[in-house]
Amino acid sequence: MADNMIEIEAITQNVQDKVKQSFKFRTGKFVWRIRFTAPLDPATINNKNLYVTTINQIPLKTYIRYDTINQYIEIEPLEAYSQNESYILTITKDVKSKGGKNLKTPVILQFKMQD
Repeated sequence: MADNMIEIEAITQNVQDKVKQSFKFRTGKFVWRIRFTAPLDPATINNKNLYVTTINQIPLKTYIRYDTINQYIEIEPLEAYSQNESYILTITKDVKSKGGKNLKTPVILQFKMQD
């Protein structure tokens, strides 16, 4: 089994070293987990501020949850990712901390499932 099950095709500058893969088993419905250093405003954790699309900007249906104790967001697809299709995970600057500060820059990560 391959060490990397997704291929990161492009990512926002200055966050490359923060993206890690830790898969226990291969699946087309893996969950993105995004950890933050500060508590977030739960009202800003929604599918308008965090979303996954195809390379052609067709949105995927996802379930988003926020773990307030461990300070991470999980984005789970409700349909499996297709092989040989590129996707884009977007986290907009509209995600805010509990103190009201916006994310400094949006995070955009383009990825593809590996064969």
